[in-house]
Amino acid sequence: MKKKLFFLTLLLSSLPLFSQQLATGFVFEDTNGNGHKERREPGIAGAAVSNGTDVVLTRDDGSYRIPVKSGNTLFVIKPAGYKPAVNEDFIPQFYYHYKPEGSPDHYTYKGVAPTDELPRSVDFGLYRYDEPDDFTAIVFGDPQPYTMEDLDHFTRKIVEDVTKSDHTLFGISLGDIVGDNLDLQTVYKERMRQLQLPWYNVMGNHDMNYDAPSDDLSDETFEKNFGSANYAFNYGDAHFIVLDNILYPDPRDGKGYWGGYRLDQLLFLENDLKHVPKEKLIVLSQHIDMKGEAGYRLSDRQRLFDLLKDYDNVLVMSAHTHLQDQIEYTSTEGWMGKKPLHEYNVGTTSGDWYSGKKDARGLPDATMRDGTPQGYAFLKIKGNQYSVDYKVAGRDSGYQMNIYAPKVVPYKGRTSSRIVVNFFMGSRNDLVEYRIGKGEWQKMHYIEAADPSYTAMLFEWDLTDRLLPGRRPSNAVNSTHLWQGSIKTDLPPGEQMIEVRATDRFGKQHHGEKRYRIVE
Repeated sequence: MKKKLFFLTLLLSSLPLFSQQLATGFVFEDTNGNGHKERREPGIAGAAVSNGTDVVLTRDDGSYRIPVKSGNTLFVIKPAGYKPAVNEDFIPQFYYHYKPEGSPDHYTYKGVAPTDELPRSVDFGLYRYDEPDDFTAIVFGDPQPYTMEDLDHFTRKIVEDVTKSDHTLFGISLGDIVGDNLDLQTVYKERMRQLQLPWYNVMGNHDMNYDAPSDDLSDETFEKNFGSANYAFNYGDAHFIVLDNILYPDPRDGKGYWGGYRLDQLLFLENDLKHVPKEKLIVLSQHIDMKGEAGYRLSDRQRLFDLLKDYDNVLVMSAHTHLQDQIEYTSTEGWMGKKPLHEYNVGTTSGDWYSGKKDARGLPDATMRDGTPQGYAFLKIKGNQYSVDYKVAGRDSGYQMNIYAPKVVPYKGRTSSRIVVNFFMGSRNDLVEYRIGKGEWQKMHYIEAADPSYTAMLFEWDLTDRLLPGRRPSNAVNSTHLWQGSIKTDLPPGEQMIEVRATDRFGKQHHGEKRYRIVE
């Protein structure tokens, strides 16, 4: 027995000191703004702190204790009414990397440098401010530049297009910050500075370290540039969660990637939600959409559904597809909440990977394969309710649909031409109506098909006898936001007006119009 105890003691004493320790510190109000806890600065009680798996609340004096091991990132979950400091790139500084050995040094792209021994106190300073519960966040899908030219297009067409208001509090990029060249993450941050907004970033499959032998080591360069790949924060009555939902290498065959989560990520989500009241709005941001069964581990999706089902107000935001889609999950997919779960698959800031004809400024059209123009979204929060608006880059905010129709038809003639409306933010259950001239409003018929306007654009590339500037767009795919109606030829000859009105899932009405001619 004594020998067994001796060997057990020897084994434990031989483990590295940083294998498992207890981190302590304070979450405090940084009244003088120097980033260090002063004796006179009050602690913040009830703030959540996490090591990426466990979540603890601070005591009355703002202190906390939590286990930590090498490779962990400690972070505070920003409470409403406070904000963290931001660095020169406006990345919120709410985290502390504990990596005594640093990231693996054989990677193509560098990660986190070796850190010092665990400090006696890991403190998180926050600033108190009058935070509204009625605010806006900007949402970018897939900037994904592969080259400096792509970054220039992103900067000039997207970043410089953004208009903020007093209610715009922060922004989120939903992954694929860059396109495999992780050195461009630094340049991306520099370009984003001009927005002068705290900016949260999600990890995408093109942001990974492909040298990584395991998924937990695939985010080392992302961590260096943006902090933790899994975290949460509060604004007003909304609780935001960010998850890295890419499994790399794919656990099925060790090749490529798969949508899903590691156990520690699901445990973080479970432990985080224990401290979030059920009346809060939950906004989950991740990169890969959960719709595609071939690309997602359904057992992970079900675990996520089970953890969120008791919340009445939940929004999931994703990108990745370079399309725009309003996805709903019901009991058919295993969602057991009171109402369908809404996933907004956001159109991308890179559009169709910066393809298409270039305009007078040398910027590519970049319309996506489903006919959605390149752009970004505004997430509007009011209390625990939300709505979303899509902004087409370079166009007025009222431009929410494209109307395809013939330019000329024969008077009282027979024609197979049709009117097709691509309502960019639309979905199957939305109401889209049209009228011609002063006729009665008629309901349009929902279809899932390729956008004819996009198809016509491809024909231009394929039938031209000279090279066009830019790169041919991707082939068309079926759009999930198309409606069609018939064209009238029995009206008096001359110009006629097609009017369209569309009511979205939030009750907002949008309008569009297009003219055609009737010729004898």
